[in-house]
Amino acid sequence: MRRPLLPAVLAAALLLGALGASQATASTTTAPAATAVTAVTAGTPAVLSDSWRAPLSTRGRYVVDAEGNRFKLKSANWHGAQGSWNGSGDINDPASHHDGEKADQMPLGLDRAPIPRILAGFHELGINSIRLPFSNEMLHDQRPVSDASVAANPNLRGKTPLQVFDAVIAATTAEGFAVILNNHTITSRFCCGLDGNERWNTSQSTAQWENDWISLARRYKDNKRVVGADLYNEVRRTVTDDANWNWGNDHDWWAASQRLGDRLLTEANPDLLVIVEGINWQGIPADGLPHGRPTLEPVRTLSHTLVASNKLVYAAHFYGYTGPNHTGATGMGETHDPRYQELSREDLFAILQRQAFYVTAESGRHFTAPLWISEFGIGSDETNPQARAWFGNLVDYLIANDTDFAYWPLVGWAGHGTWSILNYDATGRRSGILDGGDWRSTDWNRLVTSPQKSGQVAVTDTWDMLNLDHADAVQSARARALGDWDGGARKGACPDGQRLVGLAHRDGRGLCTDSGAAGLAATGPAPTVVNDERHVQQGDWAGGYTKYQCGPGQFVIGYSVRGQAVSAVLCAQAGRALGTNGRTVWFDRGDNRPAGGPGGEFGYGNYKGQCGTDEYAAGIAFTGAWAKGKTPDALLCRKL
Repeated sequence: MRRPLLPAVLAAALLLGALGASQATASTTTAPAATAVTAVTAGTPAVLSDSWRAPLSTRGRYVVDAEGNRFKLKSANWHGAQGSWNGSGDINDPASHHDGEKADQMPLGLDRAPIPRILAGFHELGINSIRLPFSNEMLHDQRPVSDASVAANPNLRGKTPLQVFDAVIAATTAEGFAVILNNHTITSRFCCGLDGNERWNTSQSTAQWENDWISLARRYKDNKRVVGADLYNEVRRTVTDDANWNWGNDHDWWAASQRLGDRLLTEANPDLLVIVEGINWQGIPADGLPHGRPTLEPVRTLSHTLVASNKLVYAAHFYGYTGPNHTGATGMGETHDPRYQELSREDLFAILQRQAFYVTAESGRHFTAPLWISEFGIGSDETNPQARAWFGNLVDYLIANDTDFAYWPLVGWAGHGTWSILNYDATGRRSGILDGGDWRSTDWNRLVTSPQKSGQVAVTDTWDMLNLDHADAVQSARARALGDWDGGARKGACPDGQRLVGLAHRDGRGLCTDSGAAGLAATGPAPTVVNDERHVQQGDWAGGYTKYQCGPGQFVIGYSVRGQAVSAVLCAQAGRALGTNGRTVWFDRGDNRPAGGPGGEFGYGNYKGQCGTDEYAAGIAFTGAWAKGKTPDALLCRKL
């Protein structure tokens, strides 16, 4: 529910700059055991280039390469192109930029070291991928960069910031690194507070945001080592409004990321990973008022189903000085909620699991996906024992869960910021985590050389949910080709290769899977729409109820609703013979699901019906009797 900003807490709200964790400033309980089996070591350019083949996709909780081998995202953030100006003072004065590091809308350090030398440091770190932030403003800036800003890379003189971005990507991917593009900000200001960059559409329209992404994805389509699109960084509250998860308005982050993800995969580059962060902050940071950091908790009951279900990765950020209900502010804007670094090891692990890590820990659910902790970090000058212990505990948890990660940030300037792990002075001399005297090196080395699952990853059953709350939010590629197959209704279809197995009694929620019958649909015939009883067979399987049933040899892959009422079913022709023996699964008065609820909770707060993994749905029954409203009441489930 939208809450007006109260005058008494306006100043506190304006100090939300610390809620964006990219502003880099104990119990005996052990972390869960990992499935890791193979130790890894830092590579060389040749080894990294030969070690994997693009594009990347997902299998269950893992990212895999084109050959089905695990590709663990061992990453760091090369920031700068998203902007470094603090938002006040002379933009040409380095003192007006974060930590005095004036980036000029380019990856940091190009004035101090040649790109090949910078990349050599990345290899030494043992990483295989780069999160590369950018701003929308940078994409459109046609002014050439100054000669001074690329002094160590004179071949970049006269180029626009986007052309410099091109050159950095070309060089980085040529040495074998995977690059993930991250829309970090709209304006080229250092993130993340009340700065006009809180939402993807705070200071631009959603259409502009989508169009920039489509253009950028097409720009790098032929470079297969540009592997991912991190859609927007740390979605958070403005002074007056929260972003939300499925309210159906223009602040709906679930709907915006769902729509853009599908557009990228169908209109721009089907090879990209689509990376979605949760909501980073909601509410007013004042004691006694609702506030907190939802992160990925809403995903448990409403996940994303992209047109290609093997392209989704979830991401989250964790910093010790913030907390599950703490912005990270000090003084005004600070609440009495604990910071992550103030939690016991046991409590920290429990909260990490609740907020994000469950998406990989719980297999066989609609939300199961790879998790990328795409920002975490700490300063080399940190002396607080709690903060240091937090960093070690987080590294322990990342190792134990074999979790993909990206440290913030990679490159900095010696004598300025202390969070970066590779620092360059004005002469180009490097210092930092690789060069001695940095307390973080022990934990870093533990992390990048820790045992991990490697080699082939088995293909797993896929589960996805459908959400028709507000619009045609989910469509398969084949359903999209039909056009508007039920005009005026809200429609959903399972991703190609899956079948519908579950429905909620209300609210338009559904469950899809390929479990027990991957690739069931025939490749030729287009799906058909059924909105009458012409195919009802084998007697009245739901006496007194209207039944929309697929024809012989067909199975349900989608459905549509008008309001809460069933409008039509979408049927696909099977590529093999289907069983005809079936049963009626009623769910008008209670849940009727297989033991264990495979696929997870897909219709929270509603009765649900679900076929077994050895069955397919052949029809939906409903009634317009008094107080019934034609909502789904029963499924016809038949043996595969």
